[in-house]
Amino acid sequence: MTTTKLYYEDAYKSSFSTKVIQKKKADDGRLFILLEETAFYPTGGGQPCDIGTINGVNVVEVVEVNREIRHYVEEFPEDNDVFCEINWTRRFDHMQQHAGQHILSAAFEDVWSYKTISFHLGKEICTIDLEVPSITNEELEKAELAANRMILANHPIITKWVSQEELSGYNLRKELSVTDNIRLVIIPDIDYNGCGGTHPHSTGQVSGVKILGWEKQKKHIRIQFVCGARVLNQLQAKHAVIEKLTGLLNAPQEEMIQATDKMVKTSIELEMKVEELTNRLLQYEAKELVEEKDNKVIAKVFVRREIQELQQLARAIIHSENENRTETVIIFVVEQEDKIQIVLARTDNIEMNLNVALKEVLALINGKGGGKPSFVQGGGEKELPADEIVSKLKGMLG
Repeated sequence: MTTTKLYYEDAYKSSFSTKVIQKKKADDGRLFILLEETAFYPTGGGQPCDIGTINGVNVVEVVEVNREIRHYVEEFPEDNDVFCEINWTRRFDHMQQHAGQHILSAAFEDVWSYKTISFHLGKEICTIDLEVPSITNEELEKAELAANRMILANHPIITKWVSQEELSGYNLRKELSVTDNIRLVIIPDIDYNGCGGTHPHSTGQVSGVKILGWEKQKKHIRIQFVCGARVLNQLQAKHAVIEKLTGLLNAPQEEMIQATDKMVKTSIELEMKVEELTNRLLQYEAKELVEEKDNKVIAKVFVRREIQELQQLARAIIHSENENRTETVIIFVVEQEDKIQIVLARTDNIEMNLNVALKEVLALINGKGGGKPSFVQGGGEKELPADEIVSKLKGMLG
C-alpha cells in the first residue's frame, strides 16, 4: 500500500490523524513505521526531512526507500490509530530556505546568466553552487538586491503536476532528472523549476534573503546564504558581536573599522618589539651558558620552557661557537607538566650523529623525535627524572 503524501496536498499541514500500516526494524537495528498517509516530508532534493511526534513518540528521521516512506522512531507507538505532529518551526524554516533558493538562483540567472548546478539546505546556512569560475562583490550585491525585490513583490508560488508532453509549455530553468511524476514549482514570470520540496504560498513569506559569503569550489563558486527567520538570527548574532566589540574597542560602530585597524597595527608593532627583546635576552642567556660550559658540553634542565625558544637558544649558541671554531655540544632537557622534551645540538667541527644518542634516550621514556645529525629534538613521558636524562646524555656525548 502506497502512503498518501499530504505534504504535497498542503505544505502548511502541521498535524494529522492516520493509521499505522506496518512496524519494522531496519537492517541497522533502527525502528521505523509506515503510515497510510503522512505530512512528514522525507529527506530529498537538497531538503532535510521533517521531524516531530507520532502519538507522542519522537520521529527522528524520515526517508523514502523504494517508494516506502519510513518514519524512524525511538520506539513503536502502542496503538495503530495515531495522531501525528510535525515540528512546524523546522518545516516552515525549510519552506523559507527552499523557496529562497529558487528566488536567488533565478536572480543570478536573470541578472548575470549564472546557472545553479546544486543546492544544499544546511542546519544554519544554505549554499548554491554556480556554474562560473569567479565572482565579484558587485555581482553578489546586484543578485541579492534582485532576489529581495522578487520577495517584496509577493509573487504567488504555485505547484503543479505535469506530464512529459506538457513540459514544452514551460521555460524550465534546468533540465529535469525524471520523466514521470513531474512536479513543477512555479513563480510566474520569474522561475519555472522541477522540484519535490515544500514551499510557502508566496514569495513574501520568504521574508528576505542575505548572501553571507562565497568560496571557490573546484571550477565553480559556492554561495552561502540564509532566508527568512535565519536572516534575523544572523543579524542578532552579528549585533551581539558588534555590541561586545564596541565595549572592548571603546569605539562606536561607525568607527570600529578604524579602531580595529589601529589595534592590529599596534599589536604587530608590539609583537616585533617583543621578538626583538626576546632575541636580545636569548643572546645574553647564550653567553652565560657558554661561560658555564663543562669541557665541551653545555647541559641544563629547564622547567616549563617553550621548546621552540630553547631551539632558538641552541641555534644562537651553535652559531657563535661555529664562528669561534670551538667544539661544543648542547644538551637541553625540559620538564613539562606531563612530559619530557629534549634538544641536542653540536658545532660543525664535531663528527657525531646526535640521532643515535637521542633515540637511545627516547627509548627509555617511550618518546619520539629526530632531526639532522647536528641538531635533533624529541620528547616522551616522564619515565625518568630530567637530571638522570642529562647525565645519560653527557655520558654518551661528553
